[in-house]
Amino acid sequence: MPAPGPGPSLSEEGQRQAEETARHLASLRAGLPPLAAIYTSPLVRTRETAGIVGKFLDWAPVERVGLADCDMGEWAGTPLSQLARKPEWATVLHHPSGFQFPGGETITAMQFRVVSTVSALRALHPGQSIIVVSHADPIKAVLAEALGLHLDLFQRIDVSPASLSAVAYASSGPGTPHVMFANWAPSAPVQPTSRPEQPASSPALPAEPAPGRAGHQGQ
Repeated sequence: MPAPGPGPSLSEEGQRQAEETARHLASLRAGLPPLAAIYTSPLVRTRETAGIVGKFLDWAPVERVGLADCDMGEWAGTPLSQLARKPEWATVLHHPSGFQFPGGETITAMQFRVVSTVSALRALHPGQSIIVVSHADPIKAVLAEALGLHLDLFQRIDVSPASLSAVAYASSGPGTPHVMFANWAPSAPVQPTSRPEQPASSPALPAEPAPGRAGHQGQ
């Protein structure tokens, strides 16, 4: 889990991954509705990723607190290998709608916050495209809502470092969202990057930022 505060910067590898993804976004731009904005979580790694994307698209990112990662409270900064040994870990994996991080946010509140933020941002730009740079769990929560999946199933969605996911929404009215693709990246791993079911011997990311080097994956 990321440490409390603004979090680590992107590593050199993370910057390279973000640049690859930004190039792909630039190549897709002509086939999309007009780009209206790039929004980013205020954490460092997302701001840096959004800055790289913005440089390729000649667009300045705008921070939105509602896109931040889940507040993990007392668990922040603890390696996943240690958290996976806690009895509460099974709830995180299989009943996240009933879990609250000790001293932090409920996963249900995180989903409501992020989905509401994305909905408000979409309403500002009807008929246009927006890019949202956030984190694995918030992106998974948005995808789950778009797919009509219960939050207890959102851990079945994988979101890799520097990956892209796309959701098409109706330009007006409620409409039915369509997930166009998810977890695409030039360097996306074949194996899932989701949280471990069992304790691991070592610690196990709209666009997810590539990880920094802080002893754990930048989620």
